[in-house]
Amino acid sequence: MAKKVKYHFNPISLTYELIHIRFWDRLKKMLGFITSGMVFSAVAVTIMFYFFPSPREKRLKREIDQFRLQYEILNDRMDRAQKVISDLEQRDDNIYRQIFESEPIPSSVRKAGIGGVDRYEALEGYNNSDILIATTRKLDEITGRLYVQSKSFDELFKLAKSKDELLRCMPAIQPISKKDLKFIGSFFGYRIHPIYKVKKFHEGLDFVASTGARVYATGDGVVTHAARNIADGYGNKIIIDHGFGYKTVYAHLSGYKVREGQKVKRGDLIGFVGNTGLSSGPHLHYEVVRNNVQVNPVYYFFSDMEPQKFLELVEQSPNYNKDE
Repeated sequence: MAKKVKYHFNPISLTYELIHIRFWDRLKKMLGFITSGMVFSAVAVTIMFYFFPSPREKRLKREIDQFRLQYEILNDRMDRAQKVISDLEQRDDNIYRQIFESEPIPSSVRKAGIGGVDRYEALEGYNNSDILIATTRKLDEITGRLYVQSKSFDELFKLAKSKDELLRCMPAIQPISKKDLKFIGSFFGYRIHPIYKVKKFHEGLDFVASTGARVYATGDGVVTHAARNIADGYGNKIIIDHGFGYKTVYAHLSGYKVREGQKVKRGDLIGFVGNTGLSSGPHLHYEVVRNNVQVNPVYYFFSDMEPQKFLELVEQSPNYNKDE
């Protein structure tokens, strides 16, 4: 192929003259063409990259959208799981533990924090870090609450196994038989003290009966005290530890039939009604203590009273009275 020759017209000499193109001029022209092509290509690739995703990018975007949808579904399922756990916790505290007379688990224990402030640091710095961290935190909370609930059920299982023993030990009868009981002189609550003549809280029930009337243990347990006590004005006093947080106190006795450390059964004879200590007449002062707090003994006669009589006692119990 013949070399291409170029001419240009000289208006002065009115002739065509040969154009001599130098090598460097040709090289510059070639480089300019190549540079323009590269710039155009770069612009085209940039436009394609930002505005026209590749098949691989389209596939990855579909996968990310699918993962995000699965995370949302997973979070919804965890929300429902949390509601189920909350229902179990409510049943545990307000039904199961009430049945077995156990203290509810504090909310601070059930929802205790897990880990430190840097626990989710490895999940930060990504486009979807908020979803990852929220999901992981929720899963940790569910795991923690399930662990606490599992331990609670283990405890309830043990309580269920010991329920028979609890029923035997719980105070559940009157400490004086119906034939010996004349009347209940003072109920649980505030009253005018028969000796000091001032308003004072009465921490038990006073069963009025003749001196020498028999006094019975109201539940299985161990005698922890059987002696005269002058300091509290109770005179001759017996204390029985029934376990499970229960104790019973029998005061103003005329005598004992038990000794400290002796095991007793519900209905065993333990002493006799008397008038010792600060007392204005023969009677038995009887207390029920649960978890070191005096409670109303009226609610522990369910095994020894007719329903109507029980309701009458409950109605009278809060009454303000002056009788001993």
